[in-house]
Amino acid sequence: MEDLEGHPALAAASAAARAHLDGLRERRVGASPDVTSETLRTALGGPVPVHGSEPAEVVERLVAAAAPGLVASSGPRYFGYVVGGTLEAAMAADWLAVAWDQVAGLEVMSPAAAAVEEVAGGWVLDLLGLPADASFGFPTGAQMANFTALATARHAVLDRAGWDVEADGLQGAPRIQVVVGGQVHATVPQALRLAGLGSRPDVAESDEQGRMRPAALEQVLRSDGGPVIVCAQAGNVNTGAFDPFADLADLCAQTGAWLHVDGAFGLWAGASDRLRSLVAGVERADSWATDCHKWLNVPYDSAFVATRDPVAHVAAMSWEAPYVVPGAGRDPYRYVPEASRRARGFALWAALSQLGRDGVADLVDRSCGHARRFATSLADADPGVTVLNDVVLNQVLVRFDDSDDVTRAVIAGVQAGGEAWLGGSSWQGAAVMRLSVSGWLTTAEDVERSVAAILSALAAARS
Repeated sequence: MEDLEGHPALAAASAAARAHLDGLRERRVGASPDVTSETLRTALGGPVPVHGSEPAEVVERLVAAAAPGLVASSGPRYFGYVVGGTLEAAMAADWLAVAWDQVAGLEVMSPAAAAVEEVAGGWVLDLLGLPADASFGFPTGAQMANFTALATARHAVLDRAGWDVEADGLQGAPRIQVVVGGQVHATVPQALRLAGLGSRPDVAESDEQGRMRPAALEQVLRSDGGPVIVCAQAGNVNTGAFDPFADLADLCAQTGAWLHVDGAFGLWAGASDRLRSLVAGVERADSWATDCHKWLNVPYDSAFVATRDPVAHVAAMSWEAPYVVPGAGRDPYRYVPEASRRARGFALWAALSQLGRDGVADLVDRSCGHARRFATSLADADPGVTVLNDVVLNQVLVRFDDSDDVTRAVIAGVQAGGEAWLGGSSWQGAAVMRLSVSGWLTTAEDVERSVAAILSALAAARS
């Protein structure tokens, strides 16, 4: 390739990337059926090479060995795990970030990386309807975004109680009550465990769609004035439902509790005029976590965390060393757990620049429209198909013939067929198919093709 003359490894990688992207719309969605962990290990493994190889040869061998095990998760018919695709501008910016090899921890290490994060962070706050003066950071995913927010909350509520947790740790500290909803996502208890707060928080009962009940929160909240953290949810991972943030914020204000919102994908409803009512009151929380590699369709890994208390945020995350030279502006390492990290802000800036405010709203609205189309098409096609959730966002829960066995067989059949990929889950004790629509490439035709694949798998499961 003449445009990469003198860089044969990059030319080989570019050719492989183009081939992958050009076939993305029509290729098999799941990995090849004959691929196993053993075949992949065999193709990639063996003893450590004694002698090195030419870079282009290394790339070509990698492509040949890995290609059979690749999943078209950024394609238009992948509906598992709330995974987005990758916008073209974001992909290109991410390539540049790798080529530039900027370290995004300190401003002095890359003024450009620091500046692009500051600009993009302000844009995200604006799009999501969060306070413009909130502090923010760019961790790897919602897991670390939740951890960052909850470590900040831990600092803030203990500081109010007269305890310096960063200096003295948790031994002997006042007990923090943590309350979550009955349908809390698994990353929140994990983040609590990492923050030393334990993975067994108090639970406020949820309703039939997975929304935290304010009355249940009021009942479980401690009344002795001690430190409290409440974890709410924007977008239940199964149903897409939203907690009633305004009511929860009222209760938290009365007790002095810190209100955190886990919104891995649901917070992006705030970017849509049609859906913004779902997040009414979310701006009253004290911290927020969301992914960018889900609905914003930037490359993995990319997330966003914001807090109402910049002082607590920096106190929880920042550290000092003799060799660290603070910048004149914003040092990104003060807002996330990682210091030595890639400059993921370039891809986020590029995605927002490509889409604009209207484009982000359209992406969210289209995905939700596709989810409703899934629900209607499947329910209308067969009386044995039951849609279990109110399709308020991009999530659809489906059960077939009111049978765990049939439902699991349909999921397995679709995955094996390769036309689409979707996952299974459990809802109220029953096996369900879970459809998550968040990729920018998905069209109405892709939905109909996937519906046909699901119905075909249902017919096969019944026979």
